[in-house]
Amino acid sequence: MTNLTKTLAMGASALAFSATMAAAGGHATTVCLITKTDTNPFFVKMKEGATAKAEELGMTLKAFAGKVDGDHETQVQAIETCIADGAKGILLTASDTSAIVPNVQQAREAGLVVIALDTPLSPIDAADATFATDNFLAGELIGKWAAASLGDDAANAKIGMLDLAISQPTVGVLRDQGFLTGFGIDIKDPNKWGDEDDPRIVGNDVTAGNEEGGRKAMENLLAKDPGINVVYTINEPAAAGAYEALKAIGRENDVLIVSVDGGCPGVQNVADGVIGATSQQYPLLMASLGVEAIKKWADNGEKPEPTPGKDFFDTGVALVTDKAADGVESISVEEGKNLCWG
Repeated sequence: MTNLTKTLAMGASALAFSATMAAAGGHATTVCLITKTDTNPFFVKMKEGATAKAEELGMTLKAFAGKVDGDHETQVQAIETCIADGAKGILLTASDTSAIVPNVQQAREAGLVVIALDTPLSPIDAADATFATDNFLAGELIGKWAAASLGDDAANAKIGMLDLAISQPTVGVLRDQGFLTGFGIDIKDPNKWGDEDDPRIVGNDVTAGNEEGGRKAMENLLAKDPGINVVYTINEPAAAGAYEALKAIGRENDVLIVSVDGGCPGVQNVADGVIGATSQQYPLLMASLGVEAIKKWADNGEKPEPTPGKDFFDTGVALVTDKAADGVESISVEEGKNLCWG
C-alpha cells in the first residue's frame, strides 16, 4: 500500500438545501458547503466528508447546491444566505469561476473565510484558500501512462480529445493540458485547449462531462478520422460514452481510453478494460480538510497555507491501473476500489 493510500484511507426555493446541526445546544460554528449539484457522486461524497467532519468538530453544516451544473445564480443566492445566517466560512465549488468573484469578495468583507474546493476561482486568490486536486498533474499522469503504454507507437498516435465545455479556463483545461504535456506534446498556451498544432491530435470536442456527451463527441471525432487510437476524456462518464461509440463500430478493443476522477463506476471500468487508466481524486478528504480549516479560522484566525511550491492545498491524486507502465507511479485497481467514491 502506498503512502498516499494510507493517508487517504484514514483520512431560496431554487436552493437544494440541507442542514446538519452538529452541536447539542449552544451556538455552534456554522460552515456552508456550496456545490455545483447535489446529484453528481463527486459532490455527494464531498458533502459526506463535510458532514462527518462538522459532526466530529461540533459545528453546524449548511449545504447548498445548484439545480444543474452551471447554475451560477443559485450559488450566488447561497452565498447571500450564508452571510445573512452568520456563517464563519464557506466551502465553494464554483460553477462560474469568474462571475462568482464579486459575491465571494462580499462574503470575505463580511468576515467569512472562503475556501474554493476542487475548482479554483479566477483569479485563484479571490478565495482565501483553495483545496483541490492537482488537475494538471492528474492529466499528466494519464498522458505519461498512455505514451509509455504505446511505446514507439506514441510517435504515430492519433489522439481524440474529449473535453468538458467551451468555457476556459476550467479544471478541464488543466486536465487536457496536463495530458498533452505528459504525452510529450507542446501545449502552447496552458490556459486554453485547442491551440496545439501537433499532427497527432485529430481534434477536440465537448462532452458536458456526461455519457451521452462523450458518445456524441467520440462519434464526431471518428467522423473526422476513424483511425483514432488514443482518447483523452475529461471524466469517466465521458469515457463510458466514448467506449460505446467505439463499440458500435467494433473498435472498443484497439483504442486506448484514459480519464480522470476515480469514482467507483470508473474504477470498475478500468477493471473491465473500458478505461486503460484513470487519475483518482479524493473529494471526501478535500471537504473534510476544508471544514477543519474553517474551524481553525473561527477559533484562532488561522488561515490554511498552500502546499509548498503551489498556489493551492493539494489533496492528492493517484493513477489507477492494473497495467503499470515503466516510470509512471500508479496504484492497483484493488487499491482504487478501496478509495473510490460514488
